[in-house]
Amino acid sequence: MNKSMTAKLTQLSVRLEELNRLLSSETITANLDKYRKLTRERAEIAPVVELYDAYLQSERDIHTAREMSAEITADAEIREFADAEMRNARERMAQIGVELQKELLPKDPNDERNIFLEIRAGTGGDESALFAGDLFRMYTRFAERQRWQVEIISQSPSEAGGYKEIIAKIIGNGTYSKLKFESGGHRVQRVPATETQGRIHTSACTVAVMPEADEIMDVVLNPAELRIDTFRASGAGGQHINKTDSAVRVTHLPTNIVVECQDGRSQHKNKAQAMSVLAARIRDKQMQEQQSKQAATRKSLIGTGDRSGRIRTYNFPQGRVTDHRINLTLYKIEQIMDGDLTELCSALISEHQAEQLAALGE
Repeated sequence: MNKSMTAKLTQLSVRLEELNRLLSSETITANLDKYRKLTRERAEIAPVVELYDAYLQSERDIHTAREMSAEITADAEIREFADAEMRNARERMAQIGVELQKELLPKDPNDERNIFLEIRAGTGGDESALFAGDLFRMYTRFAERQRWQVEIISQSPSEAGGYKEIIAKIIGNGTYSKLKFESGGHRVQRVPATETQGRIHTSACTVAVMPEADEIMDVVLNPAELRIDTFRASGAGGQHINKTDSAVRVTHLPTNIVVECQDGRSQHKNKAQAMSVLAARIRDKQMQEQQSKQAATRKSLIGTGDRSGRIRTYNFPQGRVTDHRINLTLYKIEQIMDGDLTELCSALISEHQAEQLAALGE
């Protein structure tokens, strides 16, 4: 471990002690915004410091074993035991060193944020809408496995089933870090239920994963640049929701981004939800523009977030799912569609980390 890395880890250890003192203060809960920020920072630092402590403990184990071997040179059994302890400790240090390198890679500031998940049917008509419904169920089941909360913000059901479009908020620890590589084109190959001749059809949906924006710090919404319209909600929802102007449409005039929300009974709640989605979309647009500039100088394997590109194919007849960015094929389509995304997400994260490490070595 080099000096700069050791210095950084020492700083983090000191900062963790400071955060523990601040969070144990009786007055900290009076300022909820500050409490959340400190809690988030502690959650990021604590695992790294724990690894560093384990690394230092292995160093101490080597020192102890070396002293033991030197002091009792006449006892071959003790010397053999001490040598084995030193070998094990060195192996642990090497493994922890690799993990620490990954932990000290530049962090995405959005990783711990909640997300807005948007799924839209693309080419393929009714079959595309059905697939959009399947994708939403897949992400919902994954969220359940992670103990995350899912709130539907807006939905446009298809007459044949599924969705033309659905927007949901997913709340939980590390939602963006695990799902940020899901943005892009998702293609399905299967025999639709309405197909009488057994032909395989190809349809597609687009998925957008956007970190929830901190409206106070990240995006400033100028009221003069917003057009807010209210209207009666359409579709199912009961007498109240269909007889009052509770639905809200917000248009951001500079970017022409439009957000509608009509699932809530309250116009106030719908407006608040629409403003949250709008802030996330504006921030996402800014991130996309920044990433496009970065990609022009150095092509990124999976970090470009290109929404138009096909990222994954779900082939039902062959029972396989292929992620085209990392050339990974898994023959477990039923488990994946039931929300078992851990292997896919972990592979994408690992590939991204490997790319970051390679960039540091250039």
